[in-house]
Amino acid sequence: MSLDYAWIAFALAIFPAALGAINLRLVRGPQGAVPDGALVSILIPARDEATNIEGCLAAALAQQGVAIEVVVMDDGSTDGTPDIVRRIAAADPRVRLVEAPALPEGWSGKMHACARLAEAARGTHFLFIDADVRLEPRAAAALSGHMARQRLGLVSGVPRQVMLTWGEGVTVPMINLLLVGYLPGGGRAFTRHPGFAAGCGQMMMFERGAYEAVGGHGALRTTLHDGLKFARLLRARGHRTEIVEGSGVATCRMYRDFAEAWRGFLKNAREGMATPVGLPVWTVVLAGAHLWPFFLLPAWQAAIALAMVFGLRMAITRRAREPSWTILLHPVAVLVALAIQWTALVRFLMGRKEGWKGRAYAAPEAT
Repeated sequence: MSLDYAWIAFALAIFPAALGAINLRLVRGPQGAVPDGALVSILIPARDEATNIEGCLAAALAQQGVAIEVVVMDDGSTDGTPDIVRRIAAADPRVRLVEAPALPEGWSGKMHACARLAEAARGTHFLFIDADVRLEPRAAAALSGHMARQRLGLVSGVPRQVMLTWGEGVTVPMINLLLVGYLPGGGRAFTRHPGFAAGCGQMMMFERGAYEAVGGHGALRTTLHDGLKFARLLRARGHRTEIVEGSGVATCRMYRDFAEAWRGFLKNAREGMATPVGLPVWTVVLAGAHLWPFFLLPAWQAAIALAMVFGLRMAITRRAREPSWTILLHPVAVLVALAIQWTALVRFLMGRKEGWKGRAYAAPEAT
């Protein structure tokens, strides 16, 4: 019987290892010439981002190769964020500060801020970034050029994730693992089907016409997971979307410790894996490939399964330019990811609301 279990673990490990090897060859950095007349609006929703906003703006204003404007939406900050933006805007006319109206009923905070940002934008391309993202100097040019070359409505990528604490190391790397190891095509446009679409909410560039044609952020006003939902919406409406390798385009430090990372991933888990139907399947798929083989050693099938998943993790870490020390924490990262998802599902079934940035949100209906 234990031999049968070892073969199952072996089979569960082959899938992400093989798919990951394919996706690592398919997904590359953005390439293409900037279209004539392009103006990239770099749009930044900010709520209590005093520690981040100045560095974010400095990187945004250092863009080369394409005309830009930078619009910051202050969403009820209490920590001096708007004062910092006003000071920078006084010295550089490319920067504008706008104030978010009161949050209407039925909207999540970030979606409302992004919708109002799009209304204020003048560009041909909308590049939404979080305040903790630092764009590389040619990021806007590269993304807009790639969008034109591939005829995309949306291009997105996962920035290089900066991790300095163990709490970040056992949470953040799962983003790229799931994207590379479990999404057929890795988000490339040729896959076409909405179910194979993905995006990263930290950095998303839209072609203005495509964004407006689907209703912008107003079409997804309740979501907390716009990276995933927007890519699927655009594909469902006939627009092409694509993931590019983002580690050379931008950097981001999402969280500072384990508690912050736990809360951050918990808030949107219900719109990802944490559904009553999906989570049991994901638990078998992830635990079966990445954790179960440890308990089946010394069976050779289990040893090879572990070699495959650790090899995949090493390859992803190298490509994404993540810290190599996080590889040793890989089994813990998988366990923590499943714990976050199950916690989110249980909290939903108990009627609990998730909170972020001082706001509480009802989770989406169970599916």
